This record gives sequence, C-alpha cells and structure tokens, in this order.
Amino acid sequence: MVPQGRKPESTPLSLAVDRTDPGAPLVRIGGDLAYATARPLRLEVDRLLAEHPAVLVLDFQELLFIDSTGLSLIVHAWREGQQGGTAIQLRSTPRFLDTILDMTGVTGLLARPLLATPPGTGDAAPTLHRPAAAG
Repeated sequence: MVPQGRKPESTPLSLAVDRTDPGAPLVRIGGDLAYATARPLRLEVDRLLAEHPAVLVLDFQELLFIDSTGLSLIVHAWREGQQGGTAIQLRSTPRFLDTILDMTGVTGLLARPLLATPPGTGDAAPTLHRPAAAG
C-alpha cells in the first residue's frame, strides 16, 4: 500500500530502542519496512528476544510502508517469542498496517496466548502468558 506518487522503500527505516523497562523493551519503527530495509530491525528483534523479556513492544507510529518482508518479520518475532517465552505487542499501528494484519490473519496469530517453556527449564510444564493489549 503505497500512496500515489510515492515509491516504496524511498524512506529509510528508522529504529529507536528504549530499554527503560528491561522486561518490556520498546522498538520504535519508522519509515519503510521492506525487503531492502528490514535487516537492521530483524537483527535488533533477534538480539532483544535472546534476552527473553516478558514482552517485546514494537511501536509502528512512524511507519510509512510495509511489504511482505516486513510482515514476515512480525511473524518471525511472534514465532521466536513463542519459543522463548516473550509476548509480542504491536503498538500505534497505522490504519494500513491494521488492515494488512487483519487480512493476512496475523492479528489473530498475535492474539494467541503465549505457551512456552521458560529457557533453561527443560521439560517443565509450559506457562501461559497473555500479551498486553495493543494501544
């Protein structure tokens, strides 16, 4: 979904990480999240998920464009979060992103309860976490 007269991937991706709450780091994402720009966000998401916070918050208030690579990065974060016990919360999603998430079923995926065995517990019973409501 690109506004008329605007080329996709014409605005560089911007990232800002706020670690004020170590249990819920916040990544602010702006510009174009697309094939040519997604790598820095993927690396940051993987780095943050490796720390196993309770929640990883992705704030899309400044997002201008997203393609299938950007969408797959959100699904990747969810999948990795499931495995490591981290809920993924999307915040300040623009209307176009809400539409894409709904049409592709990703909204429902993100709403699923988090079932994960905490890191280092082996065969311990899974714990149930509910992601915080998007705001």
